[in-house]
Amino acid sequence: MVFIIGDKVVYPMHGAGIIEDIEERKILGEIKRYYILQVPFGDMKIMIPVSNTEEVGVRNIVSCDELSPVMVLLGEKVTEMSENWNKRYRENMEKLKTGDIFEVAEVVRNLMLTDRDKRLSTGERKMLSNAKQILISEMILVQGITQQQAVDVINSAVFK
Repeated sequence: MVFIIGDKVVYPMHGAGIIEDIEERKILGEIKRYYILQVPFGDMKIMIPVSNTEEVGVRNIVSCDELSPVMVLLGEKVTEMSENWNKRYRENMEKLKTGDIFEVAEVVRNLMLTDRDKRLSTGERKMLSNAKQILISEMILVQGITQQQAVDVINSAVFK
């Protein structure tokens, strides 16, 4: 898939942003074209090799209509997860790597509810924070809301 400057895209494991430039850079002696992705909060820019976008799963952000079922998913009960935190961590990591907003929302919901009932491991707390940032970044770009508003929407949906 080819993107242009101004496109709003999701880069799995990093979140959503706006392509603000397409540059050629020489890295390790090789000249490649890169999308320069500006994320909607913080001051982070991500360089994505144009040639790797399909391989890593870069996609357009969802529409407002597609976001509604995500909010419903956040309000559902925890899906069955392994009792072994290590296995659970690996399974959740695989979901995050897909870049699919429903998979990311499921990880956020499951970890938030698990954390409420019993304390998450340090690794899972970090994973929850990362998964929330990925979901929040897409919500900001889809709905035109602030970071805090996105956090509030997620919390309201999960803990309704």
